[in-house]
Amino acid sequence: MSDSVPMLSLRRPTPSLLATALALALAAAAAFAETASDAQTKDLEAVVVTASPLKGNAESVATPVDVLYGEDLDKAKAGTLGETVAKLPGVQTTYFGTGVGRPIIRGQEGPRVQVLSGGIGSMDASTVSADHAVSIEPFLADQIEVLKGPATLLFGSGAIGGAVNVVDGRLAESIPDQPLSGRAEVRGNTVNDERTGMFRLDGVSGNWVLHVDGLVRDTDDYDIPGVAILHDHEEGEEHEEEPQPKGTLPNSSVSTKAGAVGATYLGDRGYFGLAASTYRTNYGIPAGANVHGEEDHDHDHDHDGEADHDDEAHEEGAVRIDMTQNRFDMKAGVYEPVSFLQSINLRAAWNDYEHVELEGGEVGTRFSNEGYDARLEAVQKTWNGWRGAFGLQFGSTDFSAVGEEAFVPSTVTDALGLFVVQEKDFGPWKLELGGRYDQVKLKPDDRASTDFSAVNLSAAAIWRLSDGFDLRFGLDRSERAPTNEELFAGGTHVATQSIEIGDASLDTEKGVRAEIGAHWHTDRVDLKLAVYQTRFKDFIYLTDTGVEEEGYPVRLWTQDDATFTGAEAEAKIQLADTAAGAWDLRLYGDYVRAKLDGRGLRTVAFEVPHGDHTHGYEVDIAQGGYLPRISPMRFGADLGWSLGGWRASLGAVRYGKQDDVAQNEEPSDGYALVDAHVAYRWDRPASSWEVFLDGSNLTDEEARPHTSLLRDYAPLPGRGVAFGIRAYF
Repeated sequence: MSDSVPMLSLRRPTPSLLATALALALAAAAAFAETASDAQTKDLEAVVVTASPLKGNAESVATPVDVLYGEDLDKAKAGTLGETVAKLPGVQTTYFGTGVGRPIIRGQEGPRVQVLSGGIGSMDASTVSADHAVSIEPFLADQIEVLKGPATLLFGSGAIGGAVNVVDGRLAESIPDQPLSGRAEVRGNTVNDERTGMFRLDGVSGNWVLHVDGLVRDTDDYDIPGVAILHDHEEGEEHEEEPQPKGTLPNSSVSTKAGAVGATYLGDRGYFGLAASTYRTNYGIPAGANVHGEEDHDHDHDHDGEADHDDEAHEEGAVRIDMTQNRFDMKAGVYEPVSFLQSINLRAAWNDYEHVELEGGEVGTRFSNEGYDARLEAVQKTWNGWRGAFGLQFGSTDFSAVGEEAFVPSTVTDALGLFVVQEKDFGPWKLELGGRYDQVKLKPDDRASTDFSAVNLSAAAIWRLSDGFDLRFGLDRSERAPTNEELFAGGTHVATQSIEIGDASLDTEKGVRAEIGAHWHTDRVDLKLAVYQTRFKDFIYLTDTGVEEEGYPVRLWTQDDATFTGAEAEAKIQLADTAAGAWDLRLYGDYVRAKLDGRGLRTVAFEVPHGDHTHGYEVDIAQGGYLPRISPMRFGADLGWSLGGWRASLGAVRYGKQDDVAQNEEPSDGYALVDAHVAYRWDRPASSWEVFLDGSNLTDEEARPHTSLLRDYAPLPGRGVAFGIRAYF
C-alpha cells in the first residue's frame, strides 16, 4: 500500500442495529428542532481542553475530542481509567479483572493510545502487557479529555490511535476564588464489598496555591453470575470436570492507595509549580487465567529427546501484581518573554515505577520503569490571523524486567520530538494544521540498539454552516515506532498465561486517516456524528499462532497492512422541562471494523525459548481477514431526570456479538448491561452535600468482553449497588 491519502470508503454497510440507532437519534433531534418554536442556538459551556497548547474549548477544537467533567464525571468514575471513559462514543476498555482497564479508542489500544497525567505520559508499564494497570486514579481527576484519532502532533508516536489526558489540579492553572476549598467522598459497593475514601484540599496563600489529595480503596473478590470458566471441549474429548469458581471470582480483590502534594506560584509575569505523588496498588489476576497452563499438559513432543520439565510452573498458585509508582511533576512558564510570543511553557515529570508479579506469594518477575518526560512549547501571538505553538518534547525511560519469566529484555528508550501546530479562521472556515518529527532510539541490554524516525502531518477543518450546525473534516498521516515488547519479547508471561515472541525486524507503522463529522446543537438538541477510515501500512499486532508450549498458547508480534473503518454518533435531547422535573435522553452508538488488506497465507518461522535451548516452529499466518480482539458494535441509551436537588437516570448499553474474528480466535456473544443512578444534593452556606445510589449490571447478565484476554476465564462483575456521600466545600 502506498502512503498516499485514501478516499473514505465503507466497503459494506454499517450493521443495521447501529444504523437504526443513529437514524432514531437523527429523527428525534429533527422532530424536537421542528417543534421548538423558540429554538435558539444552545450556548455550550466552554470546557477548556488543556491537552492542547492553544487551550481551546471542546467545541472549537477541529480534531475529535470528548471531555468528562462535573456531574457526568462523578457518575462515570470507576476503579480504572478505561472503565471511567468506556461510555463515550468510540471508546471502550480492556479488562483483566477489576484492577486493570486501559482505554480502547476506535478499536486501538496499548502502545497506540497515550495515557497522560497533566499532558505528560503516565510512564508506567501498562503498554507492555494487558495485565498491567494504568497508574492514574480517576477518582482524583478534575476532568478527563479523550482525543480520538491520531494525537501524534502533540504527544508523539505513542498516540497514533488517540490520547487520554487526566487533569488532576495538583499543579494549579489559576488561583481559586476561596482561600480553602475541596471535596471528599466515601463509598461502598455490594458486588465486591468496596470501601473507598478520598479527599482533596486546595488552599491559597497570596500567589501560592497549595494542594493535597489522597485515596484509599479496598475490595474483596467480586460477585459473578454463574461460573467463572467457560468449558468448550471438542466433541469426543475426554475431560474430567473439576470444581470451579461459582458466584464469586477468586483472586479478584484490589487494594489501592494514592496521594499527592503540590504547590504552584502564579504571578503576573510567570508561574512555577512542583508536585509529588504516589500510586500503590495490589490486585489479583483472576484465578481462571491459570487454568490454561494446567490443561492438556500431557504432550508427546520431546524435541530431540529432551524430557518434559517445568511442571512445577503450573502449580505456583494465584498471581497478584504489587505496583508502586512515585512521581515528581514540574511546570514553569514565562508570559510574553519576547514581543512575538505569548508565553513559553515547560512541563516535565520524573517517574520511578516498579511492580512485581507474585506467584503463590513469592516474587516471580520484577518490572521497573524509571525515567523522565519533558515538553517545552512556545505559544505565539496572533500573526496575520494565525494562532499557534511550536516546541520540542524529549524523554528517556529505563525499563527492566528481572526474573525467571522476564519475557521482555531491559531496554533504554530515548525519544526526541519537534512539533508545530497552527490555526486560523477564514470566515465560516476554521483550519488547523500541524507537523511533528520524532526520533526514537531503543537500546536493549542484550543486543544492538535500534533507531526509528516518525513524521506526522495533520490537517483538520470546521465549516460553520450556521450558528448551530457545522461540518468537520480531518486528514492526517502518522507514524509509530515499534515498542520494546513488540521487538524483543521472548518468553512466558505468567500473568497472561501465554508465551509472547517479538520480531526485531519490525518496521515503523504508518497510518493515513480520513474523517468526516457533523455537529448540530440547539437549545434542546446536541448531535454529533462521525465516520472515519484509517489505512495502515505495516500495522503491528499480536497474533495467536495456534501453537502451544507446555500448555501455554504462543502469540507472535507481526505486521501487515490493515484498514480500520468505523462510525460513531451521540445525541443529547432535552425532552421536557416542567414543574414535575426536567427530562433528557442520551443516545449513542459506535462500530469499528478492522481487517487485514491481503489475501492467502504467509509462512513465518520463529523460535520459542525453552530453558537453555529453543524450539523452532513454522506456522501459516493469514494475510487477510480480521484483526484480533477488536471492540464489538455497541449502542446505548440513558434517560435522565432532575428536580431541585434530585437527579436520577436509567440506562442500558447493548454490546453486539463479535464474529468478525481473527485466525485462531473464537467469536464472543453479545450482552446488555443495565444501570441506574439516584442522587440528592443539598447546599449549605459554606458547603454542598450529595448522597448517591448507583446500580450496575442490574439484570445480573453474564458479560464477557471480546477485548479481554480473560473473557473465557473471568466475566464482568454481576449485579452491584454502589452507595455513598460526597461533600464539596
